[in-house]
Amino acid sequence: MNISILFLLVALWTPQESDTHSWSDSTGKFSVDATMLVQASDKLEADVVLTKSDGKTITVAFDKLGKSSQRLAQRLRRNARKERDAMKEQNEPASAESEKKTTANGTSKDSPAVQTWNWRGPNRDGISEETDLIDDWSTKPQLVWTARGLGNGMSSVAVSGNLIFTLGNINGNESLIALDRESGREVWTTRIGDGGESNSTPTVDDDLVFALGLAGDLVCVETKTGKEVWRKNYERDFGGKMMSQWGYSESPLIDGDRLICTPGGPNAMIVALDRKTGDTIWKTPMRPGGGRGTDGAGYSSIVISNGGGVKQYLTIVGRGLISVSAKDGRPLWKYERIANVTANVPTPIVDGNFVFCSTGYDDGGTALLKLGKQNGSIGFQEIYYLSANQLQNHHGGMIKIGDYVYMGEGHNQGFPACIEFKSGRMMWPKNRGAGTGSAAIVAADGHLYFRYENGVMALVEADPQQYRLKGKFKIATNFKQSWPHPVIFAGKLFLRDQDQLHCYDIEAK
Repeated sequence: MNISILFLLVALWTPQESDTHSWSDSTGKFSVDATMLVQASDKLEADVVLTKSDGKTITVAFDKLGKSSQRLAQRLRRNARKERDAMKEQNEPASAESEKKTTANGTSKDSPAVQTWNWRGPNRDGISEETDLIDDWSTKPQLVWTARGLGNGMSSVAVSGNLIFTLGNINGNESLIALDRESGREVWTTRIGDGGESNSTPTVDDDLVFALGLAGDLVCVETKTGKEVWRKNYERDFGGKMMSQWGYSESPLIDGDRLICTPGGPNAMIVALDRKTGDTIWKTPMRPGGGRGTDGAGYSSIVISNGGGVKQYLTIVGRGLISVSAKDGRPLWKYERIANVTANVPTPIVDGNFVFCSTGYDDGGTALLKLGKQNGSIGFQEIYYLSANQLQNHHGGMIKIGDYVYMGEGHNQGFPACIEFKSGRMMWPKNRGAGTGSAAIVAADGHLYFRYENGVMALVEADPQQYRLKGKFKIATNFKQSWPHPVIFAGKLFLRDQDQLHCYDIEAK
């Protein structure tokens, strides 16, 4: 059978709940019965092997599968992974069992049931690996519980095991709150400082949680108890500075035994701290001034790149997108063209040697850079730049799926947009979408979840060829702007709204 015909069969196949499936094209002239074999791979989007009745096998790239086929492949792979891990755990010797590291809530760190969601997910790319989710919101998802008393602020949530973490200003105290994931019940609350209404999302790493307050109070506490372990202040300890008036808003990055964060000072634009003690490992100097933007830290969060073969930390500060060496914090390169003087916010997208960046306000705009060796060091080539009136993201985030980037486009507009990553070509015609105002997004199970400023949640298929709305609903509350990024974890959709946190069930039954 011609391989192109096979790919067509794969794309059109609708899986049935049996071991062997019939694959056919739209004309019905071609068909093949095959069994899908999936290895217990940790990569959910690995290639799929089809075995025909005659024993011959065919390997098909994951991105050649139809949407339903992809979901089935991910489910089979996840189940196989669970069986593998369970078997491994059963076969472990008693000595290894006694030494196994456990999380703060008492479950094994190696257990497949233990997961962590920090800022924009495990890879800081806005993508959840959740599958078997409701793919039609003609019926509104069920509201499971609502937690109250979280204080004011735009913080989203981090999740680890059975605990949820968020920040809020409670009675004038900026506070870090831990909740029970199943019920929303408060577990503990720890005072962070005297800052205003929090913008940052906490970062959890097994037994420790790291929280950054609006005034630069960086506090490390025990996950289980909320007991303070150490604290720093960006301004007092590092001469830090924000680019504008809305206060520190990043979510610090954990990289091994280090905590990487952005005070924004001329002698400490970025710092690496010892995760357990808060001791300084290195600091990045950054000379004041520049062609665009303004001095100080931005509102973005750090991501890791190995572009050009060099491990580096990237973030958007007041002067634009910067890169520093992960080894010693040495400045590597800077890209100012997207910088604005008001607020540089979105977290960049890293994909191999490429970096996709965008900001709202003024004429921030959007750019794609390619990293590579230059004059014995690391540098970049600008692949394209799109001005603000062509493409810009306010602060709701951008997500790359396959060869395309999805976002809410326009300053405080949230027009649903799909862009071809390598060319910058717009795939969807500009339209208002399901809600109004800026849109924060997350992706899971072949869909995009748009949260609009006016309190509307929308489910949109991640299809670059057309915008397909799969349903929408009004969130239970809409205090101020509905901006905090949505989180998908364990079949639930978590939506922080100022003093409250709503938990919706979006798992397919």
